[in-house]
Amino acid sequence: MPTSHWLRTAERCLPYRRGLFARHLRSMRAGMALAGRIAALRDSEIVPVSATASVRVHRPSGLSDRPPALLWIHGGGYVAGSAAMNDRAVRKMAVHLGALAASVEYRLAPEHPYPAALDDCYAALQWLVARDDIDRSRILIAGKSGGGGLAAALTLRNVDAGLVRLAGQILIFPMLDDRTVRRSTATAARGWTPQDNSFGWRSYLGREPGTGDVSAYAAPARRDDLSRLPPTWIGVGTEDLFHDECVDYANRLHAAGVPTQLRIVPGGFHGFDVVGPQTSVVRQFRADQLAAMRRFLTT
Repeated sequence: MPTSHWLRTAERCLPYRRGLFARHLRSMRAGMALAGRIAALRDSEIVPVSATASVRVHRPSGLSDRPPALLWIHGGGYVAGSAAMNDRAVRKMAVHLGALAASVEYRLAPEHPYPAALDDCYAALQWLVARDDIDRSRILIAGKSGGGGLAAALTLRNVDAGLVRLAGQILIFPMLDDRTVRRSTATAARGWTPQDNSFGWRSYLGREPGTGDVSAYAAPARRDDLSRLPPTWIGVGTEDLFHDECVDYANRLHAAGVPTQLRIVPGGFHGFDVVGPQTSVVRQFRADQLAAMRRFLTT
C-alpha cells in the first residue's frame, strides 16, 4: 500500500527532534484536558474501582443479558491524557461490538511512577471480572500508545495472576520497550519524538530507561516467555518511533504460538489516526481493529 499523500503532508508539520511533552508537559496536559472536556459524553457513568482509580462506563442500549466487555486504556506516554478524551471512540467500539466498555482513569507519571498506573488498570480489570452482568469468557483489553503499553503489561500480569482468560488484546502503536531510547535509528520519528520517549520512560520508571533490570510489567517487551498470552492485534506505522519494537513483539508472539495479527501502515507516524480521522487510511486502520475485536469475541 503506497504512503498516503496526507500522511506525508501532515508529517512535515510534526516535531521530530525535540519533544512537545518533554518540554511543555504542563501545556500538553492542559490541552489534552480541554480536549477531554470537549469530547466527554455527559451520560458516561463514572465508577470508582479503587482508592486511586475509576472507570468511565459505556453501556449501549440493546445489549444482551451477558454481553462481552472491553477494557480500554488511554494513551499519553504514561505522563498525560485522560479517559474522557476517548469517550466517543470507546462508545463507538461498544456499539459496534455490542459490548459493555470501561475506560480506565489511571494515575500519571512522573507524580505517580510505576507501578501506579498498572495497579490502577489491574483494579479496573478486577472490577470488570467481578461483574455478574457480562460474559467473563469474552473480555478484551485494548489501548493506544502508552495505554497500549499498559494493556500489554496488564495482559501479562493477568496471565501470571490467573485472574481471567482474556479473549484478546488490541495494541495500537503500543509503547512497549524502554530500550528504544538507545536506538540511534529513530532520530527522525514524528509525533512522539525520541526526546519525548526518554522523558516518558524516565518519568514512568523513576530511573534512567534502557539500562539495568526493568520489570516486564513496566516494559512488556522485556518479557521472555510470551507463550500463554491471548490472541493479539498490533497496529503501527512505518514512521512511528515504536515501529521496530512493535514488529519485534508481534514476531515473538507468533513464534511463541500466540495467534497474532500485525497491521503496518506505510508512512504512518505516531498518532496519525487522530490527525486524519476521516481519511481512507485511518478508516481502514480502525476497521481492522474492530474486525480483530469481533473475531476475538467470537472464536
